[in-house]
Amino acid sequence: MGRKAQLMTSFLKSDRSRAVAIWLFAVAVLVAAMVVVGGATRLTGSGLSITEWKPIKGVIPPLNLAEWQAEFARYRQIPQYQQLNHGMSLGQFRSIYWWEWSHRLLGRLLGVAFFVPFLWFAVRREINRRMAWRLAILFVLGGLQGLVGWWMVASGLADRVYVAPERLMIHLGLAFALLGALVWTALDAGAGWARQTLPSPWGGRALALVGLIYVQVLLGALVAGNHAGLIYNDFPLMGGRLLPADYAGHGLWATLAHSQGAVQLHHRLMAYLVLVVAVIMAWAASRSSYLASGSKILGWVVAGAVVVQALLGVATLMMAVPFALGMIHQLMAAIVFSLAVAFAWRVRRI
Repeated sequence: MGRKAQLMTSFLKSDRSRAVAIWLFAVAVLVAAMVVVGGATRLTGSGLSITEWKPIKGVIPPLNLAEWQAEFARYRQIPQYQQLNHGMSLGQFRSIYWWEWSHRLLGRLLGVAFFVPFLWFAVRREINRRMAWRLAILFVLGGLQGLVGWWMVASGLADRVYVAPERLMIHLGLAFALLGALVWTALDAGAGWARQTLPSPWGGRALALVGLIYVQVLLGALVAGNHAGLIYNDFPLMGGRLLPADYAGHGLWATLAHSQGAVQLHHRLMAYLVLVVAVIMAWAASRSSYLASGSKILGWVVAGAVVVQALLGVATLMMAVPFALGMIHQLMAAIVFSLAVAFAWRVRRI
């Protein structure tokens, strides 16, 4: 073997790692689980049950009656208890507390699941410099997600009975950005950095679809934050009208972020757009001479997942967001987004 071939072999070994790819996919699964459990805290009204942020000490829940009573006393000081849950029993409080505690515990476990293996792979020199920088950015994103999570919770502790919808949108948006970056980086780790990319417009088209799905996720967060899925439960009209009667709020921002009718309408309209674009893109990909068969199949998988998600969305809305369907809809959003990211990654490869 010549020196050039030896150098190339050495480069490939440092550029590709099945173990790193599996680790990153596992972390991505944990992020998706965080999204689902976060959705459960909203559906059960549990997100404000823990009124303090204790990154280390908070891992230990109340262990005796006195500690439970102290935690409950803090909850009784916030507007949500005083205006919505006045008279709640300690047993009822425990049921919502455990959802929020589980959500925060999963976030801590996610940090450990990322950082400890990172150190292991770094010591074993299975992470090259390029990958190390990417992983460092992911770690910062994860830490920022925790800070934004508390910033979101804090918005509901003083003057509101729920968290601010726009802060919920930012919190969920960061989670999906982290999920997408993990999936893309895991694919890079498994296949190695691309030596060649396709000289075609498909990379941009696929990324545009990812962007549309991402915007749809943000709009869904506004629907959840405003509890807008509990109204206008007819379809395809909204209260028998194309434009809901209470569409306009007091100003542009109030309409875009806080009007229940507006945020639900926007979520519906974006769903139609995503559905049409995904199906057309899958059809066009199947007829493209630029793309390999794997990319064509993945395009149809993405389109199929979008169709399933749209049907789930309609069912969830018309049934006024039952817990099980709401959770499935949230999980399916993470799956659709991850598949779209994988499609965008795949079409850029020869």
